[in-house]
Amino acid sequence: MKIAAAQLTCIPADLSANAAQTVALAAEAREQGAELVVFPEFTLTGYELAALAADPGLWVEGADDPRMDPVRSAGIAVAVNVALRTAGPRPVIATMVYGADGGHVTTYAKQHLYQHEQDVFTAGGSEGRFTLGDIRFSLSICYDNHVPQLAARAAADGCRVHLASSLYGTGDGMRERATIHPRIARDHGMYVALANHTGRAGPWTGCGRAALWSPDGTVLAEADERTPSVVTAEVTAAATAAVDA
Repeated sequence: MKIAAAQLTCIPADLSANAAQTVALAAEAREQGAELVVFPEFTLTGYELAALAADPGLWVEGADDPRMDPVRSAGIAVAVNVALRTAGPRPVIATMVYGADGGHVTTYAKQHLYQHEQDVFTAGGSEGRFTLGDIRFSLSICYDNHVPQLAARAAADGCRVHLASSLYGTGDGMRERATIHPRIARDHGMYVALANHTGRAGPWTGCGRAALWSPDGTVLAEADERTPSVVTAEVTAAATAAVDA
């Protein structure tokens, strides 16, 4: 199976414009033969905490929110990150996965909130995992990947591809991005796919470099620092079985 990781420059707090960018990149991934594409943290709004705190209209209502329809109709499985309304007063930071047929597959809410995210969002409490074809996937959102137990639990549950919807900026973010994800791959024998921002992303500048790593930590594909794009790589059952052995 071929999968893709995307990077884009979000338009602040503009769901429809960012949905259009997401659909275009999903089409690019599909044209390259990918069956699934993962997108960065806050795909549809950008990392705009003040706007998300002030305007609940920017929160997605649920899997069937009509504003998700363009993304659901992309003709490829997608993992898209949004601010998602909950029954309580605060939303969660959630990755919503849709199949190529547009059906809702699963939703994962970020468990480990970073700094000021704790003032706006509530933390999730359940694991985000799903199966596509014969491969089991796990979901994570940015700072989640700094907590080793999350990926360890996913590996123990049979996950062989770890999808990271993230925002890593220039400076220290570039070092963290290049250190944490290959370590997850090596430590747990999983493929890792990192989706990231490029250009302005709230208070940061995204460093790009969306990438995919093999279970031994080798880079399989990597984007540049600036261009909205997708990178793709094969994740095969035979390769994951060899790692397990």
